Amino acid sequence: MRLKTIQVIAALAAAVAFILAFMAAGVLLLSGLFMAAGLAAVGWLAWSLVRQVRRRDRNRTASGSV
Repeated sequence: MRLKTIQVIAALAAAVAFILAFMAAGVLLLSGLFMAAGLAAVGWLAWSLVRQVRRRDRNRTASGSV
């Protein structure tokens, strides 16, 4: 069975589409990992700042300088 030119072109286009789909999925996964890392960093920063403010307030009330 001989393949027609249009069939070969369609097969190549499908191969390119699959490759692009896998690349996009990889980029999406990598982007999601970086987003999670960024959210974790922002969360840690917020938590540490809240902890610092609470510690400062606790020290002020303990020393009586409110």
